[in-house]
Amino acid sequence: MKTTNVLFEVGLEEMPARFMNDTEKQLKNKTIEWLKNIRLAYQNLTTYITPRRFAVLIEGLDYKQADQEEEAKGPALKIARDDEGNWSKAAIGFSKGQGKSVDDLYVKEINGTEYVFVNKYLKGKTQEELLPDFKDIILSLNFPKNMRWADQNLRFIRPIKWLVALQDENVIPFEIAGVQTSNVSFGHRFLGGKIEIRTPSNYSQLLSKQYVIAETTKRQQMIVEGIKQLEQEKGWHIPVDDDLLTEVAHLVEYPTVFFGHFSEEFLHIPKEVLITSMKEHQRYFPVQTENNQLLPYFIGVRNGTNDHIGTVSRGNEKVLQARLQDAQFFYEEDQKQSIDNNLKQLDRMVFQENLGTIADKVKRVIEISEIIANELDLPELEKKQIERAAKISKFDLVTNMVNEFTELQGIMGRKYATIFGEEDAVAQAIEEHYMPRNAHDKLPASVVGSVVSIADKIDTIVGCFAVGLIPSGSQDPYALRRQALGILQINQHNSWDVNINQLIEKVFGLFDAKNISTTEKSYVLTQLESFFKQRAAYIMKEANIEADIIEAVLVNELSDFSLLLEKAQLLKEKRTDIDFKDKQEAFVRVMNLAMKAEGDVTVDSNLFEKDEENQLYQSFLDIKDPYRKAMVKKDAKEALEQLTPLVEPIHQFFDNTMVMADDEQIRHNRLALLKVIADEIHQFADLTKVQWKQTQI
Repeated sequence: MKTTNVLFEVGLEEMPARFMNDTEKQLKNKTIEWLKNIRLAYQNLTTYITPRRFAVLIEGLDYKQADQEEEAKGPALKIARDDEGNWSKAAIGFSKGQGKSVDDLYVKEINGTEYVFVNKYLKGKTQEELLPDFKDIILSLNFPKNMRWADQNLRFIRPIKWLVALQDENVIPFEIAGVQTSNVSFGHRFLGGKIEIRTPSNYSQLLSKQYVIAETTKRQQMIVEGIKQLEQEKGWHIPVDDDLLTEVAHLVEYPTVFFGHFSEEFLHIPKEVLITSMKEHQRYFPVQTENNQLLPYFIGVRNGTNDHIGTVSRGNEKVLQARLQDAQFFYEEDQKQSIDNNLKQLDRMVFQENLGTIADKVKRVIEISEIIANELDLPELEKKQIERAAKISKFDLVTNMVNEFTELQGIMGRKYATIFGEEDAVAQAIEEHYMPRNAHDKLPASVVGSVVSIADKIDTIVGCFAVGLIPSGSQDPYALRRQALGILQINQHNSWDVNINQLIEKVFGLFDAKNISTTEKSYVLTQLESFFKQRAAYIMKEANIEADIIEAVLVNELSDFSLLLEKAQLLKEKRTDIDFKDKQEAFVRVMNLAMKAEGDVTVDSNLFEKDEENQLYQSFLDIKDPYRKAMVKKDAKEALEQLTPLVEPIHQFFDNTMVMADDEQIRHNRLALLKVIADEIHQFADLTKVQWKQTQI
């Protein structure tokens, strides 16, 4: 079949770098789906994006859809013919609608009912008929922010300046916002010029000659190679932050790496401040020694060639000098304050309209930290450190430095706390209580930091739920999902047996006592339990735990998350273990029948009629304490092994005992026996929910 190469390019004013990854991903996915829908096969599809354009090249695209024969189903035969056997209006209308006549109708039976059908031939459309519709793909792209320009009604990420649409050497005609398609593109804004594209396959090469590197990965590679060259020449160590590399590559069309210098006098400022100032404000890469000591240099990326690179470097040095002078001023001014004075200013900082000020939040965090510390039965010294860390955890929010660089909250708190003479454990906890800052960030290393981190996060979560600020869809302005994940991860990391449900209820009481909650208590607690279990399920899915096992272990309260994960991993192994087959069948049978138990489930051994009842009950009494001790020790494997002696007595019981006896008292007692056993198994997991997948031999 004949094929062609097709190119679509949209030229724009400079796009924000933070939107470009998603834009290219959308372009690729939507194009692939569109080609699938219009039934055109292709050999290769490549997307491109720079600050001033996005494009897609489709190589080896079928020129024409395959012809199709299609069977169209019409009305039932009893409707299609009248009483005299003639075709009815329904049949005539159906045939005309399909471009056929009643002579083309035939009858087929489906599920006992006869229907009329018609075969119709669909001639495949050509590219000339199909490709102009790519306009709809361009217009379907979604952006976080849009704009309008001139007298156009179209809302788009940036004003469209040119459109390229080519089928081999032929222009594909369509128009968007007054811009007509052509074969003319444009190179680098300052170094390049007009480009006439004669064939789509040369697109990338033509742009390169006009100082545009169309592929993001190639621009990143050029930046990394430039950095490595400087490392070799200067003996430097230049850490390449992946996020910064991606952003910088999206800011330029033709990257050239350069370096600059700043005064050594700024090196007395904390390293984190200097790096943040370089990265966040100027998009520079910091320079270090092999021992990670910061050096007074920076690495920048120019959108252009090496020409006059010295002038570019000196200009950037002047800009950074001003930034660092500001940072130095902030650092020195902050040290003239005191922690107590900063804490007083928290009364004027609103945390959330209904939840009060930051000072109000701090008071709650102190109380919550005390609750957690008492539950963990921590030593008195750590309790005092936790109380102090919670009290001053937010003092750095009113500093000049954090006001300028919000991402340094906690980090500057630790620096200043040390300068003001706080204990190392307290200062460390101030930084750590913000951890983890994202799903894959490091966790607090200290007990003090871990406790205050949990307290701070659960205060935010419960408070937001209490006043109706519940995340929905992608909307989560207070990052409650991330904070819930953090709480679970910290508990898991420390193997703490903190009952999340009970903690939530105690924290809710702090809001309820001050009439802050605007939502009914039982509803909030139910929503919070579900919310935390969803986060727990997310962590388990990340650990490749199957959905049915997740459901099985999450039936109980979220008390010891590390034990929950251990149980889930164990069940994942056992579900394909043929040696466990007999055990799981016994346990599930007990749990299923135990659901019929009603009322008081006290077991009366005097009512046993069969030896098998006595044997099962005695076996249960024998394993109960060792099983519970294994659960307390958080040893899932041992706990499951402690249940094993029940298996044979369970089988004997069911083989020789009628559970649903006619005598109501006997029946109730047998169900009670199964219920007390099932309750213990249930503390491990609801095994009835596990879909056992035995390996085929």
